[in-house]
Amino acid sequence: MPLLITIIGLIVLIFLISYFKIHTFLAFLIVSLGTGLALNMKPEAILKSIQQGTGSTLGSIVAIIALGAMLGKLVAQSGAAQRISTKMMQLIGTSHVRWAFMITGFIVGLPLFYSVGFMLLAPLVITVAYRFKLPAVYIGLPMLASLSVTQGYLPPHPAPLAIVKQFNADMGLTLFYGIIVAIPAILVSGALFGSTLKKYTTLPNKAFIAPDLADAEMPSTLSSMFCVLLPIILISFATVAASYLPENSFLSESLNFIGDPVVSMFISVLVGIYLLGIKQNKSMSEISNLLGDSIKDVAMLFLIFGGAGALKQVLTDGGVSQSIADMMAHSSLHPLILGWGMAAIIRVAVGSSTVSGITTAGFMLPLLAPTQTEPHLMVLSIGAGSMMFSHVNDAGFWLFREYFQLSMTDTLKTWSVMETLVSVMGLLGVLVLKFLIL
Repeated sequence: MPLLITIIGLIVLIFLISYFKIHTFLAFLIVSLGTGLALNMKPEAILKSIQQGTGSTLGSIVAIIALGAMLGKLVAQSGAAQRISTKMMQLIGTSHVRWAFMITGFIVGLPLFYSVGFMLLAPLVITVAYRFKLPAVYIGLPMLASLSVTQGYLPPHPAPLAIVKQFNADMGLTLFYGIIVAIPAILVSGALFGSTLKKYTTLPNKAFIAPDLADAEMPSTLSSMFCVLLPIILISFATVAASYLPENSFLSESLNFIGDPVVSMFISVLVGIYLLGIKQNKSMSEISNLLGDSIKDVAMLFLIFGGAGALKQVLTDGGVSQSIADMMAHSSLHPLILGWGMAAIIRVAVGSSTVSGITTAGFMLPLLAPTQTEPHLMVLSIGAGSMMFSHVNDAGFWLFREYFQLSMTDTLKTWSVMETLVSVMGLLGVLVLKFLIL
């Protein structure tokens, strides 16, 4: 019954937004309240879940999105994005730009959270699309597939890392297997599927398009690249260096602080203000106005993310994820397929890959020893399942839709299908790897 209520609630949500044209945030609140009541939650509990879900979702991403928007605006308006895109086209040509973004997405996605990687790379994709008259979805989806794969499969991203620790799996071996599984998943979901999307020619968000600048007006290639890569450099250096230092030492804690996504983005914005603003002869008043405009560009996303978080929390507190896990706990499927399936259903119902992965891990842990299932492969299987069919209850769905300015239907046909391919290819890769190593 909870699963049926969830499905009905999601259908109502889609109709409210796409057919009745109700504001997305209001639609989320309506469905959250109605679904909570249908799940026999007390009114006070529903309100508490909405507050908690909104707060926890925004609390975890609002600073990253705001700082990412600021850095993206600086990169776009200073001419840094134009400089990078022009240099990229000179080196690889327009015929291979999709592959360049796909590889870049994988490299960037290894150390960075999805939202940070998206905020850094989306302005570059949009700039290239406008400057060279290319479909933004066509060249951008391979990059997003790479970011999604790294988020779902590979530690040190939150859900895979939590599952690795819960299963007591080896981090290095899980990462090694994960990269092997990730490559075909990215090729199919990004390169192959992305090649079919040339017909989606909707212009992306113009907020990240800067006017054409003369060569002398743009920052240097080195400054432009440094500002874009600085968050990656800080997080990567902190992660690697801290692993060689004693835990709880002052230096280790300092590196962990600097390597936090919010802190690294904050430092990068400060550096960007100097290299892409002050050094380009812009006044602090001009820079402040630019940064203020960047927040306006993403303000609506905060409401949408808050609404998605509210619905996710209502579904979680209403026992939907627990009900699905209980329903599948006694299945006769192979543990790797069972873990993937359980994670996939919870992901589609609840919308959070992290909730899906961690919930599933708790049920699969007792099955590892008696079935002699390889824990590293189970981490990857659950991670792949947790990426299944992102749709209206997932913040990533709205991030993609708002930046690339697609309709609800076209977002489902592009983004949601790509995420489904990421999930299915991950399971197939795990099963092939199981066959090869056992």
